[in-house]
This record gives sequence, structure tokens and C-alpha cells, in this order.
Amino acid sequence: MRVEVWADIACPWCYVGKARFEAALGGFAHRDGVEVVHRSFELEPGRAKGDVQPVIRMLTRKYGMSEAQAQAGEENLGAQAAAEGLAYRTSGRDHGNTFDLHRLLHLAKAEGRQDELIQLFYRANFAEERSLFTEGDERLVELAVAAGLDADAARAVLADPDAYADDVRADEREAAELGANGVPFFVLDRKYGISGAQPAEVFAQALTRAWDEHTPLKPIDAGDGAEACGPDGCAVPQA
Repeated sequence: MRVEVWADIACPWCYVGKARFEAALGGFAHRDGVEVVHRSFELEPGRAKGDVQPVIRMLTRKYGMSEAQAQAGEENLGAQAAAEGLAYRTSGRDHGNTFDLHRLLHLAKAEGRQDELIQLFYRANFAEERSLFTEGDERLVELAVAAGLDADAARAVLADPDAYADDVRADEREAAELGANGVPFFVLDRKYGISGAQPAEVFAQALTRAWDEHTPLKPIDAGDGAEACGPDGCAVPQA
């Protein structure tokens, strides 16, 4: 069974939601049979790469709230994250364009290291003092290497603005087609969609329901097997 997760590194509820989903998956009896795939979603696809702002300033400008209200929201998010065992800096964080992060995540997917990289990106953005957005490409390369990727391969992607760009945009178009207008957005076996950082119990119930309705092919016992072709060739009828 496949679970697809549309998310953005700049989204704090995606950070929290990932931890809640993984808590549910960790207690799921069939967890080894669940494939998790991360899909790209930009909260601000039109933001220029060099447009980096403190999170509090971004919140006040985008939502028209006061600095006190924005800070209170960050404190609440910090408490929610802490409840899931996550570190969260409630002040001093930056906000910027995430397109290059998503492109690197597609490289990581191709190398089988996607979950490792997205977790490092989340931690870097929400828990660490160093910014994801102001130190240049080498900061991203450093994280890619920590996730198990080749440094030169990561540099090559960042140097080529077209590398994996179509993959990111394809994910975003698919999210729109599925009706996702916010993240995190979880799609289970292409049957059920879950929006938001739901409690682990909700994810657990959804996993159970999707698994119970997931019906792999069941062979019919018709006696001796009939002739067929396989990796070792085709059965030759005997006279």
C-alpha cells in the first residue's frame, strides 16, 4: 500500500504532521507493507529565491496580524511540536522560497534517500539556528550529503534550474487535481485523503481502513499449474 504526502518544508504543520503520521505508522501491524512517498507542494510558488524574511514579519504582512499574535502562534506551534518530541525554534527563524529544496528531494527520491533528506530539511528549518535560506547552495549540499547523497550530484541539480523542475510542478498539478489546497495532505492508496496534521489516532484508523480495503490478487487453486513464461523462459510442451 502506498501513502503519498504532499508537503512543504516551510510548513510547520507538515513538520508536526509527519511526526504524528509516523507515530501511527510505527504502531501499524502492516507497516512493512506501506510505502511512503513525499510529494512537492510550495506554499508560495511565486516567491523570489532571494526574498527571505523573518517568519514573524512574514506572518504579520501575509495575515495582517500583530507581532504579538504572530509570536503567540509560533509559541503554540512550538508546544504542538514538543508534544511530538520535536525541537522547534519559536523565534529567529527565516522564511524563503523552497523550490530548490523540492528539486533536491526529487534527486533524493531517485537515490532512495528521500525520507532522510526531508527530515534533515525540516529539522534545519524549524529546529536549528542556521538558516536554510541565507547561506547559499552549499548549505543545501551539506544537508544532502548528510542524507547520503553525492555532493557533486546535489551541486549539479542546484546549478541547473531545470533539473527536476518538471517533477516538482507535476506534483503540484496533481495536488490541485486531487483537490488539495493546503498541506500536509495525505493520500492513502489513492482512495482516501487526509488534510492537515491530524492526531496519530486518526492516521491509525485511516491506515487500518485503507489496508483492509486494499485487495491484492489472490491466486485461484486450479490444480497443477498451467504452462507459462517467466524469467527462466517458457515451458515447452512435452509429447
